[in-house]
Amino acid sequence: MDWKAHLKETSDNLNAFRKVQEETGHAFTAMHRASMGDGVLDKKTKELLALAIGISTRCVDCIGFHVQGAIKHGATRDEIAETISVAVMMGGGPAYMYGVKALEAYDQLS
Repeated sequence: MDWKAHLKETSDNLNAFRKVQEETGHAFTAMHRASMGDGVLDKKTKELLALAIGISTRCVDCIGFHVQGAIKHGATRDEIAETISVAVMMGGGPAYMYGVKALEAYDQLS
């Protein structure tokens, strides 16, 4: 998978949806900002948590966006790999398969 192209296409699709369902788009963006901002947990930790959930729920787009966010906030390849290990422990074989996608995304996006 070409992660940069995939995330651009997904972003374009999200932007198109926001034009027809503006309230939903704004509400989700507001919730995202509220939950992912600095607090007791820093932004990198929150991105790694979101990545683990994305892996365990098998959301490819979530994996890409949260790997990208984790990189932006300083996550290393080893931190991504350890996050994948936790997700696999929680999500079993399917999480293992999607975790490999997360490491591929890191390698392409970093």
